[in-house]
Amino acid sequence: MTNKIKILFLCTGNSCRSQIAEGWTRYLKDDVIESYSAGIEKHGLNSLAVEVMAEGGVDISHHESKVVSDLPTMDFDYVVTVCGNAHETCPYFPGKVKIIHVGFDDPPKLAEGVKTEEETMAHYRRVRDGIRAYVDTLPEGLLNGGQEMKEKKTKKRGWLTVIRESMTKTGGCCGPGETCSGSAKGKDKEEGGDKAAKGSVPPKDSTK
Repeated sequence: MTNKIKILFLCTGNSCRSQIAEGWTRYLKDDVIESYSAGIEKHGLNSLAVEVMAEGGVDISHHESKVVSDLPTMDFDYVVTVCGNAHETCPYFPGKVKIIHVGFDDPPKLAEGVKTEEETMAHYRRVRDGIRAYVDTLPEGLLNGGQEMKEKKTKKRGWLTVIRESMTKTGGCCGPGETCSGSAKGKDKEEGGDKAAKGSVPPKDSTK
């Protein structure tokens, strides 16, 4: 146990994404990783997250929504924030801990306004599978992510490509696997610049 990497998955309410990440990590990587999850707040365990994880053979029905102070006192090796709000409001962690941001879409937000249960579940399943794709890369993916954070790079590589291939839609507070941009506004601005560069912005009338 003492030789395992200690990872905390952090999101806003410890309701869905961080719970899924903890569940997959315990199921797939328990031999090398000691995983936990928590939120900036407690929003309660999302029942649909429990349902889609059960479809994948993982029981998280016994999980509880927690904040960091509810966890046992320990030194984490990594804190992985899985939504933009958690990354921007991440509490201070002393010691050697490395903070990595790997944003995933928010299933409840994606499901707002959908008309059928199947559409709702499709969003939850997509995010579930995207998180599994990331967990499959661990612990090696942590090293790549930590280096990118340290150097403040935005280049997508390795496990980011795996996640993007498994997630074809976007939404929620972060894009899938975005690395620590710190602000959705910055991403929007960048995308706007790309569109302008490609000629999507109408040129000025040269006759005036």
